Parts: sequence; structure tokens; C-alpha cells
Amino acid sequence: GGLTAAAQRNKAKADALYSEIDRNSMFKGVVQTEDRSQMNVTFTLKDDSLESTFIAMCNEAGCVSVKGHRSVGGFRASIYNAMELEGVLALVDVMKAFEAKFG
Repeated sequence: GGLTAAAQRNKAKADALYSEIDRNSMFKGVVQTEDRSQMNVTFTLKDDSLESTFIAMCNEAGCVSVKGHRSVGGFRASIYNAMELEGVLALVDVMKAFEAKFG
């Protein structure tokens, strides 16, 4: 598919995840909309006390390494070229389930 196809796949992945962050009442984006990365998506919980619970749900679903940097906190989803859309959608599903359970 070449570079154009890769760019389209990356945009679809980022759009899916950012759409859920923006829609979900439990999460908030860290970066202004115009400055958002298509490779590293950062976000936080509105209630920090639930971070470990969310990480546990992510791990159970096979969504690993979502925890953000130790000095910054929050979450970071690295969705580089090798990450398939299905992996991003699995994280979106965890976020929806988290909201349904705790929101």
C-alpha cells in the first residue's frame, strides 16, 4: 500500500482513539487538538484514583504498556505503524467498559 496507505491507517487508528477520549466521560486528552500526535496518544483519567483499576482492565484485555511516564502520569498509547487497528479498537473497548462500570 505504500506511504499513502500507511498514513491512512495511522489516521484511522488515531481518529478512533481520540474520538473515544473526547467522547468518554472518564477521560480527557492532554494535548490540544491541533497538536495531537498520530503515534503517541496521551490522556488522563478525570479521577486519578482509578488509574490502577484502568491499567488492570487494560492488562486483562491484552492492552499492555499504556501507563504513562512515571513523572508525568496518565496514559500513553503508542500506535506506531506496526500496531493494527484491531489493537487500538481493543483499547477503545476497554475505555467504554471502564466508563460503563465506573462512570
